[in-house]
Amino acid sequence: MNIRTRLLESFRTAASGAALLVGGAGMALVIAPVSAIAQDHGSHQGGTDHQEGGQTDHGSSGQRGGKARAPGEASDTAGHRSMEDIFRDVADTEQGSGRPAGAGKGSHGSSGEPHGEEEEDSDRPAWAGGGGGRNDRGEKPGDAGSTRGDLYGDMYVILRDANGVPILNAAGFVQPIDANGNLIPLDAEGAPIDPSLAIEVEMGRLNVGRAPDQVLDNRAAEVVTLLNSATAITTDAAGRLVVTSPDGTKTIDAPLENLALYVALMTTGTIPGVTDLPGTEFDHLVDGVLTAEDMVTATSLMAGAADKAASLTPDAVAYMNAILGIDTQTAGSVTWSDVDYSSYSYDRSDTYGDVTATVLIKQADGSYVPTEVNIFTAVFGSADYSGTGTFNAFATAVDDARAVVNYIHEYEVPADLPTPQN
Repeated sequence: MNIRTRLLESFRTAASGAALLVGGAGMALVIAPVSAIAQDHGSHQGGTDHQEGGQTDHGSSGQRGGKARAPGEASDTAGHRSMEDIFRDVADTEQGSGRPAGAGKGSHGSSGEPHGEEEEDSDRPAWAGGGGGRNDRGEKPGDAGSTRGDLYGDMYVILRDANGVPILNAAGFVQPIDANGNLIPLDAEGAPIDPSLAIEVEMGRLNVGRAPDQVLDNRAAEVVTLLNSATAITTDAAGRLVVTSPDGTKTIDAPLENLALYVALMTTGTIPGVTDLPGTEFDHLVDGVLTAEDMVTATSLMAGAADKAASLTPDAVAYMNAILGIDTQTAGSVTWSDVDYSSYSYDRSDTYGDVTATVLIKQADGSYVPTEVNIFTAVFGSADYSGTGTFNAFATAVDDARAVVNYIHEYEVPADLPTPQN
């Protein structure tokens, strides 16, 4: 019996009282002496981001392959794309294809209907039916190499600097690291001599699937119309946008919509087609300049597009940024995303310390009762984290938001839940 069914059945037995449920899967980071960002296996851990950027004696930073744009300095092409263009590019960046965005459509049946369009829609729980796409278990992309160099090859945890940029060795190869942050010896072609030491990066449902242009254009238009008709905008416990319009209140929770908005903010500093939003709190979303405030919103947008139940590691965020074409640079055969995170900071207790949510909490008799909980305590066990000016801080904030999405979704109070009888 799945969790949703158990929750519904348990609640219908009704009980009084409350208990605090501590949950939420997470990640910890191993920071090697050479500024490696590596995955550790475990739960969210407290601590401070002490990562330092810059050169090491193990090789040169990939950043030397090109000059990164400063926040808000969009490329000529990205800066003028509409939301329809962004939706099409995001949807066409299919992990399994090994192609960059805009490389063409496909994987449709003879009728022209999309395969996998349903899978990317909204916060569909397992009990609602429907299966995941062919890559939703994190398989490696096919057609390694393609037109974007090593981007679609084996995706391992690698040596990176403070901005998440790969630090290349003298031969120009990325440098995979083991679970302890040690460099893994490479052969003459740049492949690990002992692949069992390498840590493969799981991407999960960030492969949102593709759809015909007309469907994507309609989705983009719906998001723009919704935001332009908003009478109020707030955020949920995970920071996802909650829009109130004449048609009611809606959380923007569909993966494709979140990922398209993420790309829009991170490449243009605005949401194309949206000219104003209610009040002043969200003016940063439409001012055309990429700021630290945009990055705060962007972490929740990326989280809203990811697998809820699986930790999203820094390398997964870095690879996805490159796949999505966010401030990409290339040196030789290596392509990466090079965003300036110097203005960004994240503190877990400041972000979630006062955030609450009403969820179903299990009682002593096995039933579940709607209870207001503190997110910092319930999801993170009050373990703090703080980081400033680094990709590590940004990636940690993404995974923290994902953990909150998972928690509030897993223990969500259904709208049709009956009121317990005293």
